[in-house]
Amino acid sequence: MKKPTGVSGKSKKIHRSATKKRAGAEPADAGRFYYKGNRHKQLRAFVSVVKLGTLTRAAEALYLSQPTISLQLQALERELGVSLLERRRRRINLTDAGEALYELARPLVEGWDTLDRDFQARVKGLQAGRLTIAAGTSTIQYLLPALVRRYRERFPAVQLQLANVTGKDGLALLRADEADFAVGSMLDVPNDIAWAPVHHYDPMLILPPDHPLAAKDKITLEDISPYGLILPPQRLSTYRLVDLVFQQRQVPYHVAIEVGGWDVIKEYVAMGMGISIVTGICITEADHARLAVRNMKQYFPQRSYGVVMRKGKFLSAEARAFVDLIRPGLLTHRDYDEPGHSGR
Repeated sequence: MKKPTGVSGKSKKIHRSATKKRAGAEPADAGRFYYKGNRHKQLRAFVSVVKLGTLTRAAEALYLSQPTISLQLQALERELGVSLLERRRRRINLTDAGEALYELARPLVEGWDTLDRDFQARVKGLQAGRLTIAAGTSTIQYLLPALVRRYRERFPAVQLQLANVTGKDGLALLRADEADFAVGSMLDVPNDIAWAPVHHYDPMLILPPDHPLAAKDKITLEDISPYGLILPPQRLSTYRLVDLVFQQRQVPYHVAIEVGGWDVIKEYVAMGMGISIVTGICITEADHARLAVRNMKQYFPQRSYGVVMRKGKFLSAEARAFVDLIRPGLLTHRDYDEPGHSGR
């Protein structure tokens, strides 16, 4: 009688031994594979921490737990053999090695996140993209129309959104990556924000044509002092600037009306309800026909308008195309690629 075919005891031992060796090797191999296969996740966590300033904010932005972000950073530092971040009580600072890695990793990570959109833009010639620009009312009304017209003529299929915000609200959009960049004027530039001024406008005193001061060619702050001013709200930079100049010169002044919007202010001045100091950006040819306009640059500084963006921001193809319309090569300076700690 034939013996049933099977595996000998010796063969079973060899088989079990080989299986055991493979099983024993799996954890180390799996660990190496895990970290190598997730380098993108590690770099994404690293870039997010640098951008947002804390592990907590990075975890919220990536929909991960804070311990997960911490483990990814530790794995990245262990694999690279360097310290990337200096963890302090309230903020995180980059080491020299961290700055070098951030400069390399940021465009890779942000480029990966926008790969689909940028691919469609490249293939279709900016036919399927989206662009969000933050700007104040005066910028949207007086500075952007010509640029928007040219942009729409070249890239009619790009979905363009102009977010009408000013000051802290505009900065919040930039820091949250809810706007590609902003266009406007800045008095104080936070450490994490880059600003490239392009257009410069003189300060202008506007009066009704029959106002007593309209007969004078040169008008001083002392001349203005007795008359009520019409100014934008105190939270806006124009009001703060006017107040600062009068205070520095120790010249008294008073505000008759506080109201927002250059067009409203110009209308009230034309109606004889007061005088105002505005930025030259809002003065049109039609205004010269109904208002007396005097340049006040001997007392007040020029206001500069330009591109505002978060340091380290990776601009999409749609955003770069618009910035090039403002001024070609405007953002090639290295400051716009440098990381900046959040000012929030």
